[in-house]
Amino acid sequence: MMYISGSTGLARASSRVPSICDLTRARSRPSSSSSSSLFRFPRTSSAGNGWVSASFSPIRRDCAGGLYRFNSEWRSPLSLRAQIRSSAAVIERFERKIATMAGEHAFNGILTSLPKPGGGEFGKFYSLPALNDPRIDKLPYTIRILLESAIRNCDEFQVKKVDVEKIIDWENTSPKQVEIPFKPARVLLQDFTGVPAVVDLACMRDAMNKLGSDSDKINPLVPVDLVIDHSVQVDVARSENAVQANMEFEFQRNKERFGFLKWGSSAFHNMLVVPPGSGIVHQVNLEYLGRVVFNTNGILYPDSVVGTDSHTTMIDGLGVAGWGVGGIEAEAAMLGQPMSMVLPGVVGFKLVGKLRNGVTATDLVLTVTQILRKHGVVGKFVEFYGEGMGELSLADRATIANMSPEYGATMGFFPVDHVTLQYLKMTGRSDETVAMIEAYLRENKMFVDYNEPQQERVYSSYLELNLSDVEPCVSGPKRPHDRVPLKEMKADWLSCLDNKVGFKGFAIPKEAQNKVTKFQFHGQPAELKHGSVVIAAITSCTNTSNPSVMLGAALVAKKACELGLDVKPWIKTSLAPGSGVVTKYLLKSGLQKYLNQLGFHIVGYGCTTCIGNSGDLDEAVAAAIADNDIVAAAVLSGNRNFEGRVHPLTRANYLASPPLVVAYALAGTVDIDFETEPIGTTKDGKSIFFRDIWPSTEEVAEVGTARLWAYGGTVILNISFDSGFLQVVQSSVLPEMFKSTYDAITKGNPMWNGLSVPTSKLYSWDPSSTYIHEPPYFKDMTMAPPGPHSVKDAYCLLNFGDSITTDHISPAGSIHKDSPAAKYLLERGVDRRDFNSYGSRRGNDEVMARGTFANIRLVNKLLKGEVGPKTIHIPTGEKLYVFDVATRYKADGHDTIILAGAEYGSGSSRDWAAKGPMLLGVKAVIAKSFERIHRSNLVGMGIIPLCFKSGEDAETLGLTGHERYTIDLPANINELRPGQDITVVTDNGKCFTCIVRFDTEVELAYFNHGGILPFVIRSLINSKQ
Repeated sequence: MMYISGSTGLARASSRVPSICDLTRARSRPSSSSSSSLFRFPRTSSAGNGWVSASFSPIRRDCAGGLYRFNSEWRSPLSLRAQIRSSAAVIERFERKIATMAGEHAFNGILTSLPKPGGGEFGKFYSLPALNDPRIDKLPYTIRILLESAIRNCDEFQVKKVDVEKIIDWENTSPKQVEIPFKPARVLLQDFTGVPAVVDLACMRDAMNKLGSDSDKINPLVPVDLVIDHSVQVDVARSENAVQANMEFEFQRNKERFGFLKWGSSAFHNMLVVPPGSGIVHQVNLEYLGRVVFNTNGILYPDSVVGTDSHTTMIDGLGVAGWGVGGIEAEAAMLGQPMSMVLPGVVGFKLVGKLRNGVTATDLVLTVTQILRKHGVVGKFVEFYGEGMGELSLADRATIANMSPEYGATMGFFPVDHVTLQYLKMTGRSDETVAMIEAYLRENKMFVDYNEPQQERVYSSYLELNLSDVEPCVSGPKRPHDRVPLKEMKADWLSCLDNKVGFKGFAIPKEAQNKVTKFQFHGQPAELKHGSVVIAAITSCTNTSNPSVMLGAALVAKKACELGLDVKPWIKTSLAPGSGVVTKYLLKSGLQKYLNQLGFHIVGYGCTTCIGNSGDLDEAVAAAIADNDIVAAAVLSGNRNFEGRVHPLTRANYLASPPLVVAYALAGTVDIDFETEPIGTTKDGKSIFFRDIWPSTEEVAEVGTARLWAYGGTVILNISFDSGFLQVVQSSVLPEMFKSTYDAITKGNPMWNGLSVPTSKLYSWDPSSTYIHEPPYFKDMTMAPPGPHSVKDAYCLLNFGDSITTDHISPAGSIHKDSPAAKYLLERGVDRRDFNSYGSRRGNDEVMARGTFANIRLVNKLLKGEVGPKTIHIPTGEKLYVFDVATRYKADGHDTIILAGAEYGSGSSRDWAAKGPMLLGVKAVIAKSFERIHRSNLVGMGIIPLCFKSGEDAETLGLTGHERYTIDLPANINELRPGQDITVVTDNGKCFTCIVRFDTEVELAYFNHGGILPFVIRSLINSKQ
């Protein structure tokens, strides 16, 4: 394995290339007759800012551009009626805008017809080749998608010709950190982030009313898909009825939240809610929601999506440009605001060779994650290419794309090729739709055909990986990019016991490392020691969408059962597929029974353990861990293993492929060398080793041999599932499985269908609700922006080191019984067993403010080594919960700031990691560096992000956190500029310079308005729409 970096390195001709403005001025316009037949009034979605057809379908979206999937009889979800119904108010705004629109679209000259092979046309599209600009041929595919969007949405207001020119000249402009607008085609939500988003939209409607404006202006102008997948918990495991039991618990806890979302699906236009029990959002997006190419009112354009979950990037594996954003940024995109972004660099990642026998896609993605973390790709796109692409199935690509947040990239993109097209057919997209997708992408130079000579593209830097160098591995015990080769796992574990407390250390004294804790588990003897596995979960969209690793796990289970092995009963085992398709092929293959025999019963269709919804451990197990300070382990096929996320009692958490999850469950410990130590023994005492139960690639291929039938019934492919071949289909995975699965979710389920919700457009807030509460963001809001705020004599609320994640800042998991949030709920009559999780209560700002910095594994330097959700009240020296200290500071009129190290805010793209600190009174965060989404969220909530100068941090500057901090900003926003140097002064005479991380002019505008949502409200009120 190797990686190589370097500059773009390709020379250009010195002669001037005509600019896009030159080209559009010189190009003749189409005749008025042709345009009048096509265009009627201005579009308000990202389909373009030109004139579009006035036709609105009351039934469904266009076949490729909407949720139509399989045939004309396709049934829409219950809430689809809200998504596509036309609104008289919206149409009226269209008509009002007609008078102010400046003529025809600036790029009508390149609007080109895309003919159908049998006659007629698929539609029209803005043709990149028609620009006749040689620079476009060298652009990465990701940048071409940004270019097409800018051209289509160019209105010389939100998107201008100069923006188009910046993108075309990407090779020269991207190193300069230029700013561009981007309007995604759609927005994706899950319920943990979706509930607060709908709360914000409902609250914005109230604010519009109070300011005397039209509340109906608060409506999504692009398609919004919300999948409820984050609420199901593993309350019941190792049971045949676990799915039904867990769903019943889910509805009991979340009935109010679900009713609120169902209300939102009817109160807001263009919003689709996929009911609970349907699958994990990213797998549903991949298999069902992803369009690849939109066809909206006869205009074709690439699918693109921003989502309020950082793993939205999974759709990049399908050739759809998608990435995670904060909830508040997504809300602005819903309401038609362009996203302001820095034109990113693009890392070209070349793949060669093929994976070795027995190596999984999970091993590959953990390897890629480590390489890219080392290379440094924060804020960049990664684009994969090379002959190794043909060796990866689309599911493998999606696995790699999924973990983009873990390696720090905005996207990990795989351009559309023949593998993509075959996957689309396999998942039930119609032949006509797939033909349209291929035709459009080929014509617009966005399709890769590896049978043709490849035009060399320019990248900002280059990496290369030989797939044959990838070896089995896991990652942990506390971060996803801390990869450990499987052969080194035992040695690494022992070093973690020795090392001081940190990302790779637990500081267990030598004399205590081998202690064994014995206890009774339901009447039988049991024991735990450091490294004992207590949770083994096959979970997460990262892996459950990939049939190769799922079938591999089932084969491990089959071999283990046939050899007489079993999993210790006190290990909490679970299987949570990302869609019902997984269940269908596991059942049809006859392998699910072996997983059940080892305790891996299906527990639900949602994120479960990966998001922290692992449920309680058995009381006897929990007591044995807590009373004896055992470093217990969880092994999961997830994408995140930060401290306190998986379960409060598992201090060691390892990410592994589904087959390895089963193997570690059988071993019962992570303290094992699979090469030399047996994984178990048979009843007659025979030692069984890892190699005895590990399936070869050929064995998976034998199970995975499948036929892909054409719709006419003719066999067109008969390809075995093997990482060394072009993977198209897996065992018994046929289009009918996908069709039947997604036909079923359109019908909902009895519990969802039974929810009764009001029909009003304004939400009636219940002040006694502990789930849905009217937030205070727009209280006393006026039409005048408040302007920039300085920070005066602020106390340091918390002093952090490196890699503080959004899980540390705003945990999603269980609510500790002694926490401020627990106290709040108990005071309102909520029984402890009904606390649910922080993630499920994100619609209530009172709970979430109290849950901010409530992670029990929080390491705050002010506590001098003590771990937990507390801090020091500097004036008195008292040690209190963070919420209580922040409340005292606010009551006394004191500002607060936070000191942090590198990668502050890494992890999930949760807006509450910014909303919470804002509600606590935090005015600024001073860090060595920020993760992309969290920095954006801080800006969106009006918190000042500041970066220490290179080579400096709190320690080098001698800052302890006991100082008071003053940050003077200009009172006039026009005197601030992106990336400006700002002086910070402390009360003990220290003075240092930081870089203010408002990265664009638009972000400065947000700051001037007190945040992105007040900016949007004032903009909508002031607009003539």
